[in-house]
Amino acid sequence: MKRRRLTIAAALLAAAVALPAMAQERTVRILSGASAGGSSDMATRLLADALGPILGVRAVVENRTGVNGIVAAQETARSTPDGSTTFICPMSTMSITPQLVGANLPIDPGVELLPIANVALSSYGFVVAANGPYRSVQDVLAAARAKPGQVSFASAGVGSAQHLQGELLKQKTGVDMVHVPYRGASPAIVDILGGRTDFMITNMADVARHVQEGALRLLAISDEEPFPLFPDVPPLSRLIPGFNVVGWFALCGQKAMAPELVNRLEAAVRRAMADPAVVRRMSEGGLTPRFEDRAAITQRLAADRALWLGVIQAVNLRAN
Repeated sequence: MKRRRLTIAAALLAAAVALPAMAQERTVRILSGASAGGSSDMATRLLADALGPILGVRAVVENRTGVNGIVAAQETARSTPDGSTTFICPMSTMSITPQLVGANLPIDPGVELLPIANVALSSYGFVVAANGPYRSVQDVLAAARAKPGQVSFASAGVGSAQHLQGELLKQKTGVDMVHVPYRGASPAIVDILGGRTDFMITNMADVARHVQEGALRLLAISDEEPFPLFPDVPPLSRLIPGFNVVGWFALCGQKAMAPELVNRLEAAVRRAMADPAVVRRMSEGGLTPRFEDRAAITQRLAADRALWLGVIQAVNLRAN
């Protein structure tokens, strides 16, 4: 019994040594690679508000924009591995951007960062102007087959998740459509509304309000799970087998963090995502709150990197 007590005491001491920073550092930073107001920034701020009291620290959000989150990812990877700096890493930053041909980035976040826990999923919606001619995805594809190279799809930029979903759609259907890149989702949506481009597959958080107001028509959801706000909208995979795309936002940290610290952060995210207020506010913002542990989000990351690398190589997609 005495030996067992000594063993337990030694284990507790080792854990205390491995976790000094979070107990002593009263302010921790959670970086967002996006500008204030977007879905990534919203997820970051809601998580920070919930994590602070759970961890007994002041959690602050800092926006480090640039290169689709790579600036924030690099700052996180190069910081001290004590939990005082983490990053809400989106699917595109981890799975798409670093794999573009000729990307020449200072860091591959999908390899050099450690996914700790998933926070939310982000469904993508196939949208067209409500006052336009398209009533279904079949209508869009029929028009594209009848007029090769004339039907257009908008995106938030070359190499964005919206862009690659359009390329994936072309691959799986064999139709010839024109990609029209914009500097972000907002100007792309403006041109969809104005009828200057035909359709877009984009984050539901970007378009849910426009759909509810009747300005955009939502034809399909890119993943197979019904979207809570529009549960009757069909999945795109019903028409195009194998088309199943979902975005995500995970808490990521440094590879060198002590396992005990990683476990503590994972458990804290689990508690935060069980808070009904967090769930409600994320849902209202167009995200699907979804805690996934380290193993699950690591598996999701690997699958997405394989999916998007295949698309990138097929079209020889190069970084700007």
